[in-house]
Amino acid sequence: MKKISKVVVLFVLAALLSVSAAWAATHQLTMGTGGTAGTYYPFGGAMSQIVSDHSAGLVNITAQSTGASIENINLLAAGDVDLILVQNDLSDYAVNGTEFFKDRKIGNLTAIARLYPETIHVVASAQSGVKTFADFKGKNISVGAPGSGNEANARQIFDVYGLSYQDMKPHFISYAETTDHFKDRLVDAFLYTTGTPNPSIQDISTLQEIVFVPIDGEMRDKLMAKYPFFAKDVLPAKTYRGQDEPVETVAVQAILAARAELPEDVVYAITKGIFENLEALGNAHHKGKSVSLEKALDGISVPVHPGAVKYYKEVGVMK
Repeated sequence: MKKISKVVVLFVLAALLSVSAAWAATHQLTMGTGGTAGTYYPFGGAMSQIVSDHSAGLVNITAQSTGASIENINLLAAGDVDLILVQNDLSDYAVNGTEFFKDRKIGNLTAIARLYPETIHVVASAQSGVKTFADFKGKNISVGAPGSGNEANARQIFDVYGLSYQDMKPHFISYAETTDHFKDRLVDAFLYTTGTPNPSIQDISTLQEIVFVPIDGEMRDKLMAKYPFFAKDVLPAKTYRGQDEPVETVAVQAILAARAELPEDVVYAITKGIFENLEALGNAHHKGKSVSLEKALDGISVPVHPGAVKYYKEVGVMK
C-alpha cells in the first residue's frame, strides 16, 4: 500500500508540475491598438481573443487602447507593448528614420501581416459649404491627434492640394473628441484614416447631413506619386447614411507588427492563429473579412519577423 501511495503522490506531483509549467509557458502579451472610437481598438480586441483562444495556451494577448500608430511605435520601441496595429507608411518611416522618426530609427519593429486597407475619409457638414479642398480655407478642420498617423496623412494630402495649417483652423484632437466637436458644430470638417465603415461617422451621419470630399483625378495621381504608400480606393455607395454615390479617395494599409525580440515560436503561433481562423475573425469584426493570406505581405516594406516568415514559407506565401 505504501508503494502504491508513493506512486500516487509522485503522479500527482508530476501532474501539478506539468500544469504549472504549461501555465508558466503562456506568454502574456499586450497589443497597442487605437482610440475606442476608431477601428483599431475593437478589431485588435477581436483578433487578440481569437489568437489567444487558438494558441494552445502559448499566448494570451490583451488589447490596449492607445493614440494609434505613432504612439504604438514608440511604445513598441520602449518595450511597453509587444504587438501593434500600425499604418504601413508609419512603419516605413520608423524603420528608415524619416518623417516623425528622423534621425531616430526604430530597430526592433518587425511586420507580421497586412490586415486591411485604411481609407481616407474627408467629411464635412453640409451647412459648412465645404465641397472641395479649396473650401477648407478659414474653416475649423480636425486633422487627428498630435503625433498620429491620421495627422500625418492629413498634412501630406493638404501639401499636395497646396494647403497648410496656416490656411485653416486645425484641431489636433482624437476621433472621439472629433465626433463630439462635430456634433457641437465646433469643427466644420475632418479627415479620418480608418477602416470602412467607421462607427463614429455612422453615428454622425444619423444625426446631421454630411458630405464627402473626394480625392480623385490628377490630384490623386500627384498624391500617390509623391507619397507612394497611398493607393487608390473607393467608398462604396451607401457606406454611410445619405452617401448615395461612390466616393473616390485613397488608402494606406493597416498592418500587425511585433517586437523583434519576441520568440520565433510565439510569432509563428500568432501568425498561424490569424490565418487559420479567418472565418472567426470575419465574424468577430467586419474588417476581418479583408484579411487574407494572399495579401498578407501587401504594402509591407519593413523586415518580417522570423516567426511569421516560418509560417509563410510553410504555406507557400514566401519561398
